[in-house]
Amino acid sequence: VDVAVDAAAGVVTVEPDEALRTTLVERAKAERALASDTAAGATADGHPVALLANIGTAEDAERVAGTAVEGVGLFRTEVLFLERATAPSVEDQAATYTRALTALGGRKVVVRTLDAGADKPLAFATAADEENPALGVRGYRLVRTHPDLITTQLAALAAAQEATGTAPWVMAPMIATPAEARDFAKAAHAVGVKTVGVMVEIPAAALRAEQILAEVDFVSLGTNDLAQYTMATDRLRGELADLLSAWQPAVIELVASTARAGKTTGKPVGVCGESASDPLMALVLVGLGVTSLSMAAGAVPAVRYAVRHHTLATCEQMAAAALAAGSADEARAAVVALADPQVRAALGW
Repeated sequence: VDVAVDAAAGVVTVEPDEALRTTLVERAKAERALASDTAAGATADGHPVALLANIGTAEDAERVAGTAVEGVGLFRTEVLFLERATAPSVEDQAATYTRALTALGGRKVVVRTLDAGADKPLAFATAADEENPALGVRGYRLVRTHPDLITTQLAALAAAQEATGTAPWVMAPMIATPAEARDFAKAAHAVGVKTVGVMVEIPAAALRAEQILAEVDFVSLGTNDLAQYTMATDRLRGELADLLSAWQPAVIELVASTARAGKTTGKPVGVCGESASDPLMALVLVGLGVTSLSMAAGAVPAVRYAVRHHTLATCEQMAAAALAAGSADEARAAVVALADPQVRAALGW
């Protein structure tokens, strides 16, 4: 049985016809050609948009160090904690962070503190009887039950900073209130972390983004969880995938609200959810005012190509069209209609 997989569109076709085979082969050739462009991320008229990679291990850092990315926008540190009976020591964590920072040679590295709970339970920290873990003690909320986990991790990050001379940006996940952001910033600054931020993945945080940005240096939108909590839809339920789309106008509105807060405060607003790896959605995010996009390193060439072939004004038109749409499908169609025909053809829109 022959199967064609279009990972970008999330479509699997059994026994594809010759036309589809040809289309996918040509698209693969085009994507390989895109990888030859190694310029910094920017729109056609020169508006900068940092293009960053997502990683989960020091080995990932070493791999992406040889690619044309401007740094790391999401270092998922929970990989260090999963499938263990006890938490890793300060020394073990510091060794991993030091290795990653060294590999990236001074490029920007945004580290997310432990994001455990829900679909990433920890044997030594997650309550077995939690009835609704997605709404329970997860992410930064672990500070309520296991404060040692965050203090140990911050100490390890500070040690890696001292060992390498590179200051990572450090952000906390699952922040809901300005008070939580303030408490995290205080704890991080206390050990010497210089640049402190938080994830915006709860609607409450997006709605209060300006107040949160008064407490921290930057925010990063986790659009996967933001869609889940906005649309009241379990990320693990495949039959509800349409509700989880980042093209849902309600989700886009919350991204817009957060980006406006960034403009008002003069602070960076990044996106590190799956939406950043969609070249078409990337144009909308740029138009909304997002300052950096972080994704799997392999997705960067296509996103770079799309961004470099549209002006900021066009991206802003696209964002307005998406916000005005009545549904996710309408939003995407409206943006496709505004895209450069050459880019549409190259990326298969």
